[in-house]
Amino acid sequence: MGSQRCDGCGSTVRIAGGIGDFWTFSSETSGGIDLELADGSDHFLCFDCIERLPDDRDVTSADVVALGEKNER
Repeated sequence: MGSQRCDGCGSTVRIAGGIGDFWTFSSETSGGIDLELADGSDHFLCFDCIERLPDDRDVTSADVVALGEKNER
């Protein structure tokens, strides 16, 4: 099992697969994915943050930064 920090909210998210799961035969799913955004930037986001992204326009890194700012309030 591996983990990675979400670029939106900063929470630690489980990453399924890899050598750790090979030995434990874990069947848990990942808690997020890597996304390439419209501005060419790459970000790892948890599924909760992905759901909070705008769906009426192309998403950019500014939207990911805005996710973090909303969590700080």
